[in-house]
Amino acid sequence: MGSSSFPLPNSNWSEQKNKLFENALAIYDKDSPDRWRNIARFVGETTEEEVKKQYEILLDDIKRIESDQVPLPNYKNHEESIKENSNMSNEGDR
Repeated sequence: MGSSSFPLPNSNWSEQKNKLFENALAIYDKDSPDRWRNIARFVGETTEEEVKKQYEILLDDIKRIESDQVPLPNYKNHEESIKENSNMSNEGDR
């Protein structure tokens, strides 16, 4: 069993709500007065406590990424992509 000490993402937050949260973090930095209240208002339909929890989840995600605990996607290299696209174009000519 792979248990983790990292908090689970807040499933109540939509992609749009999370984007508002990220934008609010950029506007209200750590030195902003009433930071969490302002972020909660900016995001809308959330509390200061939920915003703080979401921030902790974000920090944990960053730690996991930086410590290589999150596998990187397997992207094709540029040359493979060009060759594959060329082959698809040639198949259309047949």
